[in-house]
Amino acid sequence: MEEVTKKPRKKSGRPLSFDREAALERAMLVFWRYGYEAASLQELTSAMGITPPSLYAAFGDKEKLYLEAVERYSSQRCSTLHCLFDEAPTARDAIERLLQSSAVEMTCPSHPPGCLVATSATNCSASASHVQEAVSERRDNVETIIRERLEKAIADGELPADTNACVLAGFYSTVMQGMSSQARDTGGNRDRLLAIANAAMRAWPAKNH
Repeated sequence: MEEVTKKPRKKSGRPLSFDREAALERAMLVFWRYGYEAASLQELTSAMGITPPSLYAAFGDKEKLYLEAVERYSSQRCSTLHCLFDEAPTARDAIERLLQSSAVEMTCPSHPPGCLVATSATNCSASASHVQEAVSERRDNVETIIRERLEKAIADGELPADTNACVLAGFYSTVMQGMSSQARDTGGNRDRLLAIANAAMRAWPAKNH
């Protein structure tokens, strides 16, 4: 009886043996705490519970991992911002809630103080300039959402017609970036950040009577 020659099975890609989303979340916290360049591969893989080969297989490299973590963070933040603005009855309420919620979020004990996008790629070498540009774009996205809400307020007569929406949006974006730095410098002093938020609202343009 002739032996039947079995055809070798084609090797399929090895499935991931870990929760990719959970690993990405843990990597995001490492970048948040140490910054992009200071976060070592050992710290990342240790926090993610994987080996370097697994990191490269799942995410590409450290840079791609960081950018994916930033995109995850930014998408969640923008989604929250849209919901907050949709629920606020006025633009002033929207900005006030944004600053107050930022003060709370930046001092939440479940993650490092401050904002990932505001602080994790501020002091990078020239070789990482494209990473800084990518993070800067994420910050610009938030400022754009704020500006569009202010432009609507001007059109609706809630703000004076001569209000410069770009400048005002830039002002509140700058306040939030400063709050992030304060959160890191003070170890997450929420009362201080809330006081800054309240002070920033005094710059809200008064309606002409």
